[in-house]
Amino acid sequence: MDMHSAVAPDAPLVQVGKADVSAEDVLAVARGNARVEIGPDALAEMAASRARIDALAAEPRPVYGVSTGFGALAVRHISPELRAQLQRSLVRSHAAGMGPAVEREVVRALMFLRMKTLASGRTGVRPLVAQTMAALLNAGITPVVREFGSLGCSGDLAPLSHCALVLMGEGTATGPDGVEKPVAELLAAAGIEPVELLEKEGLALINGTDGMLGMLVMAIADLQRLFTTADITAAMTLEALLGTDKVLAPELHAPIRPHPGQALSAANMLAVLKGSGLTGHHQDDAPRVQDAYSIRCAPQVAGAGRDTLAHAQLVASRELAASVDNPVVLPDGRVESNGNFHGAPVAYVLDFLAIAAADLGSISERRTDRLLDKARSHGLPAFLADDPGVDSGLMIAQYTQAALVSENKRLAVPASVDSIPSSAMQEDHVSMGWSAARKLRQAVENLGRILAVELTAAARALEIRQQADAAGTLAPATAAAMAAAREAGVGGAGRDRFLSPDLEAAAALVASGDLVRAVERVTGPLA
Repeated sequence: MDMHSAVAPDAPLVQVGKADVSAEDVLAVARGNARVEIGPDALAEMAASRARIDALAAEPRPVYGVSTGFGALAVRHISPELRAQLQRSLVRSHAAGMGPAVEREVVRALMFLRMKTLASGRTGVRPLVAQTMAALLNAGITPVVREFGSLGCSGDLAPLSHCALVLMGEGTATGPDGVEKPVAELLAAAGIEPVELLEKEGLALINGTDGMLGMLVMAIADLQRLFTTADITAAMTLEALLGTDKVLAPELHAPIRPHPGQALSAANMLAVLKGSGLTGHHQDDAPRVQDAYSIRCAPQVAGAGRDTLAHAQLVASRELAASVDNPVVLPDGRVESNGNFHGAPVAYVLDFLAIAAADLGSISERRTDRLLDKARSHGLPAFLADDPGVDSGLMIAQYTQAALVSENKRLAVPASVDSIPSSAMQEDHVSMGWSAARKLRQAVENLGRILAVELTAAARALEIRQQADAAGTLAPATAAAMAAAREAGVGGAGRDRFLSPDLEAAAALVASGDLVRAVERVTGPLA
């Protein structure tokens, strides 16, 4: 939802105060183009902590981040006349990213979360700095942030520096129309004055986990939709394979294996299959005592992913409540160094979610393959083709799905187990949380496509069953899913045709959430 526009005056307002912001606030600003405003309580707190920084700056003794260099260069005391240059030099030198520009929504999330921490009053910056960042967001000015440059320790230094550079009137940015223009021109058009950074302010702008946290919040929102989607496609496949829904009975889940996510997925599948005349025919023409694992264990696998997602939400909520900077201004006025910028808590769950996404895609692909294999599909034609041999049906759709599954397995290799020392061994253990976030975004996108292929296959299989009218009627909810797919442009059974547009249409249906909404109009809200 990367809209390129300035925020409309009547857009929803997110006010940032001293208290925590929510995941919904992040999504509203990053994806929904909400306006942002800093509350009076936050402005007062910032002014009070800034007074403490000003007092320390006037003292003859060196104070880290206020009157010293940074990182391995923190041993040098910087004289007052060089401190403005110090801040400019810090931001300019740290804006060292390379590679493609990251998505607009990621930059907006990163800027909003940094502004949230500035507004906490724990960083010691002037209110003007946070207000200027809010003005950039509201004007639709988006700094160009490069993909490579953060090690996820001492914060997302390079990405945040590219944003800080724009506050100074330098660097590169895109305007409300998405076109890159000189920063000075963009600021002037929006009536925004560049900021001349004072003591500590450059450091406060770049020393946070905001990039990886913003990407975590968005991935959680996307995966919540995809886990529900996976329950729908799994139910459709179970029905198309004439499987039994008895394994979804509530008494087989929470009472005897109390993993919350498993019970939720089983309940979703059961709701989607309600009223089906196709389930329970596993003892008919090709009797089988039990369905295959990819069918029978769908709630267990998806449920484990749901529980992983719940843990990630807990970590994200804690990080949203944090004020990550070094040093920080404590409520009693002390200015203390700390290690809270280390991204390990966020990096771990980003990697954990990539594992869950990979496994959910893997089991979906196994269900798709079963639908296409005449030996295991219980009466469906080979590859769901109209005339197998002349037509190939969905054979190569499964190849595409398998390629995506394979890529997600590679993307599931944890980034957070790696560490490359930097800053002359001062930063000798880093989190790689930014890298974990970047690969998770790709894994989530891939997962949506994987589920779209299963949706395409299951809908075609159900249509073939319906045409044969051999065993009964479809469940109302699966019929609604099939109708939504057809309306979105996903073709049904029949002779071979150009298949890529069908798969892209299915992917768009999944990504938009319209598939879930179509099913929920029949079932009511799903978990």
